[in-house]
Amino acid sequence: MKNKIYFFLIYLFTVNSLFAQTATEDPFVKFGNQQSDLLHQAYLKRDAQADKKLVDEFVARYKQLNDNDQKMYKGYITNAYYNLSCLYSLNNDKAKAFEYLDSAVNYGYMNYSHLQEDSDFANIKNEPEFKKISESMRSVGDYMYILKKGEKYNADDNRVLPAFTYQPASAPELVALKKAFNLDSIAGKGDEQSKVLNILHWVHNSVAHDGQHESGIKLINADEILTTAKQKNVGVSCGELATTMVDCYQALGFKARKVYCFPKDSLNIDYDSHVINVVYLPKMNKWVWVDPTNDAYVTDENGTLLSIAEVRDRIINNKPLVLNPDANWNHKQKIVKENYLYYYMAKNLYYLYSPLKSEYNYETKGNNKTITYVSLVPLDYFKQGPFESENVNKDTGLKIVRYKTNNPELFWKLPEAK
Repeated sequence: MKNKIYFFLIYLFTVNSLFAQTATEDPFVKFGNQQSDLLHQAYLKRDAQADKKLVDEFVARYKQLNDNDQKMYKGYITNAYYNLSCLYSLNNDKAKAFEYLDSAVNYGYMNYSHLQEDSDFANIKNEPEFKKISESMRSVGDYMYILKKGEKYNADDNRVLPAFTYQPASAPELVALKKAFNLDSIAGKGDEQSKVLNILHWVHNSVAHDGQHESGIKLINADEILTTAKQKNVGVSCGELATTMVDCYQALGFKARKVYCFPKDSLNIDYDSHVINVVYLPKMNKWVWVDPTNDAYVTDENGTLLSIAEVRDRIINNKPLVLNPDANWNHKQKIVKENYLYYYMAKNLYYLYSPLKSEYNYETKGNNKTITYVSLVPLDYFKQGPFESENVNKDTGLKIVRYKTNNPELFWKLPEAK
């Protein structure tokens, strides 16, 4: 018999830990694990009364947490309600099964495919109420379904965007970075592809990923991130790793971009996203996908490196994708293609945005500074406008400007040849 109690928790503390956050041991985690054991025992005994009492205790303790911790540990409550629903379904109490399945969804249960496959609901799957709950979940939890609905862009969207720019390797800070970390030696003497992948592996191996805790690093540049992380023995976010990649690549003369990858999340219940990179390979005349958090790159069936746009298209159209076999998270867990590409990144490739300028310290906040981002939005996204918006911090004068486009050709425009 499958261990139902741990299904969602395993997902929470493996998939999300790999890409967004690192689980930490604290009193609620300890309580949650103990309570989950008791819930599982009640499930095995088909004891709905005991299970309900345990869930009520769980929820009462959860509601004592602050808002941030409730967001962090919501999966425990989601899972508890889901499994209580399973138990009532097995006991043929349909009304209670629907009530607690609805509670699970309200707390954020989104695994549509698992719900469809779960044999515990066999006796209620044809009921109208189950189908209603199931379909409402699909629009927020079936990531392949959502991504395929969001496939369409508009190549005729000719609203004028400011041009993406890339810092030259001759910039003093990049020259200093290359010398300080001996990047020429790390990249090696091979072709452009081997150099790009050598830098990917080096950044991944040099700094651990930790998306739960703030690193405390204030200057958003590769030198500061690499040096401070080592000095303080701390991990950094996926965004900080992506910044490091941009600076290292551009110090070697490659054009690179940081790409924020987000889900559709129409209900504002998914707080997770991911940040990766693209780097331009002149001989291939294309952007290619590199993910320093997971030491990951993607190829087609012939071994050709793929771009983010190509990976997204292949996921949508069921074309072959190959993940490098040594992809991993902090050398603690192997990255599996099915979870990484067809679940996690399928979720987070819905809409994308990049800084307008790829340059040292561009995203470092400063007084009276302007930072500009450009978003690529599919046509079925529920937030289409405005085309241009800005937000200004009244205390510092920091201005964040955002543009949106539906045109992938403008967003993925290749760097101009020298």
